[in-house]
Parts: sequence; C-alpha cells; structure tokens
Amino acid sequence: MPELPRIVVPLDLGHRAPPDGQAGARVVVGATLAAVGREGARTPPQATGEPGEAGELREIEVAGSMEAVLDLFESRRWTDGLPIVPPTPERVTAMVAASRRRADEVLALLPPGHGAATVEKIAINAVMAGCRPEYMPVLLAAVEAMADPVFNLNAVQGSTNPVAPLLIVNGPARHQLRFNSGYGCFGPGWRANATVGRAIRLILINVGGALPGEKDMAVAGQPGKYTFCVAENEEESPWAPLHVERGFARDTSVVTVVGVSSMINSLRASPEELAEAATFRGSNDYRFGGCPLFALNPLAARRQAEAGLDKPTLKRRIWELSRKRVGDFPRSLLTPREDELGSLDDPETIVTIARRPEDLLVMVAGAGGAGGHSIVMPSFGNTTPVSREIA
Repeated sequence: MPELPRIVVPLDLGHRAPPDGQAGARVVVGATLAAVGREGARTPPQATGEPGEAGELREIEVAGSMEAVLDLFESRRWTDGLPIVPPTPERVTAMVAASRRRADEVLALLPPGHGAATVEKIAINAVMAGCRPEYMPVLLAAVEAMADPVFNLNAVQGSTNPVAPLLIVNGPARHQLRFNSGYGCFGPGWRANATVGRAIRLILINVGGALPGEKDMAVAGQPGKYTFCVAENEEESPWAPLHVERGFARDTSVVTVVGVSSMINSLRASPEELAEAATFRGSNDYRFGGCPLFALNPLAARRQAEAGLDKPTLKRRIWELSRKRVGDFPRSLLTPREDELGSLDDPETIVTIARRPEDLLVMVAGAGGAGGHSIVMPSFGNTTPVSREIA
C-alpha cells in the first residue's frame, strides 16, 4: 500500500516504563497527527492484472542446473538457508499419497500469516526438507498439535524470545520410522529426527509466514529453529513414558510439541541440580508460569527411581526447589502473573517456574553411559504442550 502515510517511531516502546512510556506515546500521537495533516486521505491505487493472478501458479519450470533451482528458492526466501530437495510434482504426489488424505484438506491456519496448511503444502515442505513419505503422518499430527490454541503458536512464531517448537515422538512410530532416542538424540546423524524437525520449520516459514526479521522477531534465535525433533527412550525408562502419562495407550504413536527456549546441560541430574539449571532469573517460566522440560538420561532416571522418586514426586521436588521471591525479580518481568500472585508489592511473595508441579514435563532421552548428562529445557512460558496421536 505505497500511498498510505507511514510513521517511523525510533523508540523501544515495548520495554519502557512510565514516565518514559508516556513520553513515547506523545511522540507516536504527534507523529500520527503530523502524518495525517501532511498526507491527508488518499484513494488507494487500483489493482492491476487479472483477479487471482498472484499466488495461483502451481508449477514453476527452472532451466539449467540444480544450483539454479536452489538460487530461485533462496531468492524467494522459501528455505531455511540450507539447500533443499526440489519439490517436483512426482515427489509431492508420493508424499501426499503416503498421508492417505486429500491434497486440498486444510489442517489449520498457521499464524502469523494465517496461511492454510493443506496436506499438499505440508507435503511440499516435507520434500524440501528431505523427508521420506512415511514421515507424513508425524508431520500432520505435529501441525495439528501446534495449531491448538493453547500452544499459542502466534506468540511462539512472532516472539523476540528464541523459542522453537520441539517435537517428541512416542510409541511404535519411534522404531518403525527409526527416530533416534539414544546417543546424540538431540544432534545430527538420523534422517527421521533431522528432516521431520526441519520440515516443521519450513512449514512455519512458508505456510505460517514467519520469516526471520519480518514476522519471526527472535532477537538471536537458536539452532532449534533449524530442526528440533527427538524420540523418548521408553525402553530404558523406569517410569511410564510421556505419552502414557498424558493419557494415551502405550502402543499408540504420539507426537508432543513443546515450546522450548534453550537447552542447559545438567551433569548428575539430582532434583537440586535440575532445579538449579532451570531457575535463572530471566526465565520466561517465571514470567508466565510455564512448562519446562527435563530430559533425563537413562542412568540418571534409574538413580532417581532407585532413590524412591517416581515422576510426580520428582516434579514436585523440582517445583519446590524452584521457588523464588518476588523481590528477586524486576517487577516488569512478573507483570503477566500479577493476578495469580496476588501482589507484586510484597517482596516475600513466592514465585515458581510453573503454576503446578504437574505442569513440569519429564522424559527419558539419550544413552545411559558413564557420562550422566541430562538436559534441562526452559519453556517459552506463554505456551502449553500439546499431544496428538499419529494416525
């Protein structure tokens, strides 16, 4: 809309407290009035071309080498920065066929651009990411999970926080599709983990419209925005797996999406050390009352179980150890929880990383070797994990 007057405000309004915020508001109002007076009301320019001309081209022919294809996709910002597999009609058709659903079926409208996540569009991005056709049911379930309003994908997509959706696969699909749940499960080397996680990011970019620096406003981002997918090591867990804990049958394949801000290593994974890793002052879990994830390696999980800690007891212990005082935080950090906490004026008011112990997530992942490393993953806070069955 080139004819509309524009106002550029060189202020960081989102992080200013009164009276600076009031001064900033005066700048905005003054600039608005000046723009209206200067530009006046104008008639929008008339559209040119045939109706529906843009966006309806279904196939693009590219002459030349593979590099020409990659250059085209890169120039149109259709990639995550890495080379892609060209989504030829044959490849996309095979991917759609593996879903056993109609190509034009709309699973969700993905924010912030509210693009229609059809089976075909998911298939296109799956091909680009290097997925096998048999991975499609996992992707469809993950998209439906992210679209659940309680996951708050709009905030996840557009936040300045580095949050990225983590996919956790449970049930028979782990072995059928060869997802890694052992050594290096959060790292490279396994096609299912790598390409399913990458396909989700491409879907969030190309269907949801979350281009970095445009609608994805993460200040620094994180590597999980390339690919973030893992399976739970159910066989070596002393506890019920995550999907069973969340109400699914053990022999059901399930994907759970969690909004994760970062990853922190914990060597011995005692309740005290797990809580210490999660309780840094700038955590969004304190800001909103979140759902942090604790991925214990099998050895650490067995040690906790042998010490008499089942999952609910471990969660409660971490939750209790996470308690801090309102006085430990800048007031602005806790403003979203003011109604819940009752008072931000009393510095002795207690704040925890989750509203309830049950909101913490505990899973078993990695290998149970001599190095007892476990992973603590603070959440975005303003999101709730969602699980969906993989059909």
